[in-house]
Amino acid sequence: MVRPAFAGSFYMSESFDLIVIGAGPGGYVCAIRAAQLGMKVACVEKRATLGGTCLNVGCIPSKALLHSSEHFEETKHKLADHGVIVEGVKIDLARMQARKGEVVSANVKGVEFLFKKNKVTWLKGEASIPAPGQVKVGETIYAAKNIVIATGSESMPLAGVEVDEKQIVTSTGALELEKVPGHLAVIGGGVIGLELGSVWRRLGAEVTVVEFLDRLVPTMDAELGKQFERVLAKQGIKFKLKSKVTAAKKDKDGVTLTIEPAAGGAAETVKADVVLLAIGRRAYTAGLGLAEIGVATDARGRVVTDAHFATNVPGIYAIGDAIAGAMLAHKAEEEGVAAAEILAGQHGHVNYNAIPGVVYTWPEVASIGETEEQLKERGAAYSVGKFPFTANGRARAMGDVDGFVKILADKTTDRILGAHILGADAGTLIAEIAVAMEFGASAEDVARTSHAHPSLNEAVKEAALAVAGRALHI
Repeated sequence: MVRPAFAGSFYMSESFDLIVIGAGPGGYVCAIRAAQLGMKVACVEKRATLGGTCLNVGCIPSKALLHSSEHFEETKHKLADHGVIVEGVKIDLARMQARKGEVVSANVKGVEFLFKKNKVTWLKGEASIPAPGQVKVGETIYAAKNIVIATGSESMPLAGVEVDEKQIVTSTGALELEKVPGHLAVIGGGVIGLELGSVWRRLGAEVTVVEFLDRLVPTMDAELGKQFERVLAKQGIKFKLKSKVTAAKKDKDGVTLTIEPAAGGAAETVKADVVLLAIGRRAYTAGLGLAEIGVATDARGRVVTDAHFATNVPGIYAIGDAIAGAMLAHKAEEEGVAAAEILAGQHGHVNYNAIPGVVYTWPEVASIGETEEQLKERGAAYSVGKFPFTANGRARAMGDVDGFVKILADKTTDRILGAHILGADAGTLIAEIAVAMEFGASAEDVARTSHAHPSLNEAVKEAALAVAGRALHI
């Protein structure tokens, strides 16, 4: 270790080939990959645990609660159809929350183990960049040949809706509720709102989703979104589309929301026990000192980078939610790997058209590539192949027949341009299409690949067959 040198009011300490700021999925993966490539690497994280929002208060804990609530829903409402009779079913929410904590703990400790295994130094504290080539953590400044900003994102605020994480919550507070609310109002019909809304609906809450636009998950295929809305409505979730929340008033009995039509009109009020604010997330770069060192950001506060993740300041890079693009953990991971490989002189690359997005409700929703709306907008000639899960033998055996598989292919070359799935295990099924798209496969390539019977994956094969009008089982 380099002997500390006094530098102003701070100490100049150890030197690294790379310092990554943020230990979320993008940051910790970038650090590990860089270490594998022979660099001396440190990763700065101000949380008490590694893993960022995703592992601590996002992806992982929400999936734990989703899974637990699915078990409760199945036991209470579905097992009788299978001849399994269970009486006196009740919720132990404290145990459910404790299990969620155990899942989170195992995951974050796993990342800590990986840091030790790969000799990545964890610098504990909040980071800033006083100058290119320097990262300050606490009272110490570390030298770095390169710096990668991987600070992630935070929940987007909404004027008139003051979050206290008790009555008005973000996803963080919605994961920690100590009792099932009588009525949960969700502001935002995107992934986070629908997933957490599903959790508390299954556990007994009345759930109302308020969405500004005319459909759910607006970035996904419109046909998929409309069918998804019908499925969730059948599960008991209520929707107020084309509506906006203009005020939220708290009292000891709950929260009163003022809701107006998005296009203008008479306001109405809705009373809820808890309100979940889930209108999206924004890049989090506060405290880094980017403006002071001249790092460019865009109008939405995201770090501006080129195709190699480099900012306008030499030696400073950025990835994940801190830059433009979909705010997905796996997108950040791919960028982390690519950035590390580029810094090592390799040719890291991310195919952004082959990154799937998944909503982990039940049934799940998964999408990859272009939507029909995008293809029409750019005037593309395309073919559509669809296959419903009602015609899939395994889905019938499971009792999960909601939804369909939809594949979009170039009309001339048959190359797959996108795929959209609503159904059981859609998040797993979409992986087949992701691999196909990475290899530039045609719909016929998927259609002529043998799929195990009986499996849900056969619906993917049939949708691929349907692109050419030759589905076999419908």
